[in-house]
Amino acid sequence: MRICDRWMQEGTTDRRGRSHPPQCTTSREDRQIVRMAVTDRSVTARTIAQHIESVTHHSVSACAIRRRLQQIDLSARRLLLGLPLTQNLRRLRSQWCDERMMWVAEWNEVVFTQESRICLQHHDSRIRVWRHRGERMLNSCIMHRHTGPAPGIMVWGGIGYHSRIPLVRIAGTLNSQRYISEVLEPDVLPYLQGLSTAIFHLDNAWPHVARIVQRFFDNHQIELLPWPAHSPDLSPIENMCSMVAQRLTQMTPPAATPDQLWQRVEAAWSAVPQEHIQSLFELMPRRVAAVISNNGGYSGY
Repeated sequence: MRICDRWMQEGTTDRRGRSHPPQCTTSREDRQIVRMAVTDRSVTARTIAQHIESVTHHSVSACAIRRRLQQIDLSARRLLLGLPLTQNLRRLRSQWCDERMMWVAEWNEVVFTQESRICLQHHDSRIRVWRHRGERMLNSCIMHRHTGPAPGIMVWGGIGYHSRIPLVRIAGTLNSQRYISEVLEPDVLPYLQGLSTAIFHLDNAWPHVARIVQRFFDNHQIELLPWPAHSPDLSPIENMCSMVAQRLTQMTPPAATPDQLWQRVEAAWSAVPQEHIQSLFELMPRRVAAVISNNGGYSGY
């Protein structure tokens, strides 16, 4: 019936386009909204709305601010956490990647290791910043973090392409002698001896680079992978730790004691499928290429 009426009244059966309400901000205000979001990437939509209202004296909602920014492909995304990189560190990272840019199967021989502190009470402070797609590694979109003590447990673990080393719980402060007696001798050495070839990765933490530790590696003829400072983004075990952390957040209620936390961490570590670990190893050439193309900056992985 409506089609007949439209034909009689308008001489056509085509539907008229729906009208849209006028924008609540002017083009000048839109430019100011974008300028605020790009100048201070962590500013909230509510703060921008309050500023616009104080200048123009008419109310603008935070939802309207988000819509304006999304119209130019600016969305609130998670802030990338990273250690600060000096020009010298970027140069060393680029050099390290240049030397391994042709590695493919060689990565499968590397055993990546890491110590991590896991807190009893984890606060997920996911700060968001305004950025375009592809701007994740901009310096203004990175929160530089520094390591420091926190209440919880310290664990050590290692991953290889075909298997992983069981987690080790570290009590107190780990020095070079304890690193040998509690980690290398009982866990690392038997694991490496079961492999036909292996390249052992360790970061530049002081217990790892002590002379007594280096002598241990020399005496047991363990090949080491040199590692550039401030380069967690190059290590796939960082992603493994993120998988473990994600599994921990899904366990409710939160662990009440360090012993209970250790049981959950140990279970989460073992539950990650080896296929997921292998996919991380297979991404190593891309990590290396990303650092090279970014002039020693973050890989984005």
